[in-house]
Amino acid sequence: MAPQTSNNETQFVSKTQHYLKVKKPLLERQRRARMNKCLDTLKTLVAEFQGDDAILRLDKAEMLEAALVFMRKQVVAQQAPVAPLPMDSFKNGYMNAVSEISRVMACTPAMSVDVGKTVMTHLGVEFQRMLQADQQSASATATASTSQLETASRPISPASSGYHSDTEESEAAVSPKPSMWRPW
Repeated sequence: MAPQTSNNETQFVSKTQHYLKVKKPLLERQRRARMNKCLDTLKTLVAEFQGDDAILRLDKAEMLEAALVFMRKQVVAQQAPVAPLPMDSFKNGYMNAVSEISRVMACTPAMSVDVGKTVMTHLGVEFQRMLQADQQSASATATASTSQLETASRPISPASSGYHSDTEESEAAVSPKPSMWRPW
C-alpha cells in the first residue's frame, strides 16, 4: 500500500519562491554587514584625520554628517590658493637646484667622486644652516607675539577692569608710580 501524499507536499518550490524565502534575506544581511563595515572604517578614518575620538561614539547618521562636513572643509582648503612663504619657496628652489646639480654631476663622466661628494656635503651643510636660522627666527617671532599678547591682556587703565583698587595694588607692585594729588 503506497502512502498517500497531499498535493502541497509533492509540489516543488520554484526558483523564484526559493529566492524570495531564502536567498533575498541572506543577501540583504550580507549587504548590511558590508555597509556597517564600511561605515566603521569611515568613522575610524575621520576620527584619525580630525584627531578627535568623539566621532567614534556617534551613531551612523551623525557620523556620516560629520564626515561630510570634514570632507567639505578639506575640499575648500584644497581649493583656496595657499601662497607659499618666501622662505619656503626659497627652500624649495634651493632643493630643486641641489637635485639638478646632483643629476648633472652624476651624468658627467669626467666628474670626480670626491669633488661631487664635497659639493653635495657643502650644499647639505648650507641647507641645514638655513633651516636652523629659519627656526631661530620663527621662535623669536613666536616669543615676540607672546609678549605682545601678555601686554595686550593687561587693562589699559585701572578703571577699565572694574576693580579699581585691585589693579592699583597689582600695578603698584609691578611698577611703582608717584601718587598724584587730586582735589576730590
